Amino acid sequence: MATPRRLLSATFFVLLLAAALVVGWRLARRPIAPAQPDRAESSAPTRGGELSGSFRSDAVTYNRYVDRSAAGELLALLTQAPLVRVNRVTDRLEPWLAESWTQSVDGLVYTLKLRNGLAFSDGVPFTSADVLFSFGTLYDTKDSVLADGARVGGKPLVVEAPDPGTVVFRFPEQFAPGLRLIEGVPILPRHKLEAALNAGTFADAWGATTPLTELAGLGPFVLSEHVASQRMVFARNPRYWRSDAAGIQLPYLDRLTVLIIQDQNTEALRMESGGIDLMVSGEIRPEDYVTFKRAADRGQLRLLDAGVALDVNLLWFDLSNSAVADTRRPWLRQKAFRQAISCAVDRQVIVNTVYLGAAVPVYGPISPGNRTWYSPAVVGCQHDLARARTLLASAGLSDRDGDGMLEDATGAPARFSILTQRGHTIRERTSSILQEQLRQVGLTVDVVPLDQGAMAARWQKHDYDSIYFGVQSTATDPALSPEFWYSSGPFHFWNPGQPQPATDWERRIDDLMRRQSNSLDPAERQRLFTDAQAILADELPAIYFAASRVTLAVSRRVANAQPVPQVPQLLWAADTIAAVRDK
Repeated sequence: MATPRRLLSATFFVLLLAAALVVGWRLARRPIAPAQPDRAESSAPTRGGELSGSFRSDAVTYNRYVDRSAAGELLALLTQAPLVRVNRVTDRLEPWLAESWTQSVDGLVYTLKLRNGLAFSDGVPFTSADVLFSFGTLYDTKDSVLADGARVGGKPLVVEAPDPGTVVFRFPEQFAPGLRLIEGVPILPRHKLEAALNAGTFADAWGATTPLTELAGLGPFVLSEHVASQRMVFARNPRYWRSDAAGIQLPYLDRLTVLIIQDQNTEALRMESGGIDLMVSGEIRPEDYVTFKRAADRGQLRLLDAGVALDVNLLWFDLSNSAVADTRRPWLRQKAFRQAISCAVDRQVIVNTVYLGAAVPVYGPISPGNRTWYSPAVVGCQHDLARARTLLASAGLSDRDGDGMLEDATGAPARFSILTQRGHTIRERTSSILQEQLRQVGLTVDVVPLDQGAMAARWQKHDYDSIYFGVQSTATDPALSPEFWYSSGPFHFWNPGQPQPATDWERRIDDLMRRQSNSLDPAERQRLFTDAQAILADELPAIYFAASRVTLAVSRRVANAQPVPQVPQLLWAADTIAAVRDK
């Protein structure tokens, strides 16, 4: 998970640029047929064995509270544990370190009963004191990267521990997602880290040079070996608390080796040749599908359909005060101009050409992959060049010199640039198609691929016309993504961090999202959020085109996998993944 519940912080936009990936498939491929039953699918998982996977970055610290990196998230997922967990298949909240909870009538107080007899991997018992320490550290440490994601209305939760087996959370206001707020907060061992916190050195605690024997967690694995830039080896935690329905103690695996392979071409070759069992970093790329499909047909590996991605790339324009102050091209900030772009783009062409058939057209930030919150009632302009031209004319753009291209009232060309991520084939190809399709209605578009740092700097300085990019969201519930929806949010891309809503429509969305977050009536929440989506679809500060279908590759040694479209698509349930062992 990128944060405990939300989009990544704007402070770490560069890291987000490196981490957020959206890929598709090839056009001519048929739907993936279910694999023929084999030992990986037809027999019950058994304990023992090992698997290997690839990951594209290495850990720089073992302290999740100060590390927002993808490697930090992976380490926490495998070696730590939260009080509650969202099941990525059902999208339901499940008891985890807490075995049950009750909620007060006013919805403000949650009382959690902790599982009895749990111990950290070093054998020290787990109690409510560890929970109290963890949340105290979360909110008190200035370097905490998780604190903002564990607040409601900008305020922290009040956490109490009335006895060793009970924890009480007091919310500052009603909050519909409830304990989903804390599902990404790993519980730390007080006995290992309290001294560092008291000494003011918590940010340096559990650094990458820390002896691995000094680490302790409540997750299914322990980090047993770490060779920088080469591999991380995870051994089963013998004190892990979970068992399966047959009473077999989890995790099933004895060992999971994660190889650091930064180059995606090398990673694909290792996967296809059987050098690794799974790709931890994500789904397969379009250009790799044919090779992987042939390998699957030969029985070397299996392809898993994880469904439609939750995360969607978006095109947004600079609508900040800096842009408003620029009087050279006022049409860039007009709603009619943005609507014209949406009408001019044939989304099916993007699906077929960029995603090569394995995607679906979309018109907003919530894709059909989000089964709980997607609303088919929220629609946008279908491909309509005539309407696009009419809208552009209403924005003051017309062909004034008969060359087939549009000019503004001063005679200046209707020209703007799209910044996108260099080396990301999906985004570069989509930007090129936008360039081609918008030329059909007389707009000149310059596509500017940039590396991560340069792109982040341009965005932060408001030195751009538009950007085509994408982010990873870690939560399906929209109330857990205020950074995007609220006008004050750092990921309100087109005009982030507004002290007060700059427009009436943003004020209305703020109000709808606030009411939606506070309502405990599911039907009312759906209605309010649909209204917020409808406003966004009409104003179009961000324009959406397609959501990919996610397919994963695993070796035939991988059993009991539960693929989901969210990252990490397989290791979200690492304790129940099993290995098929040769007999």
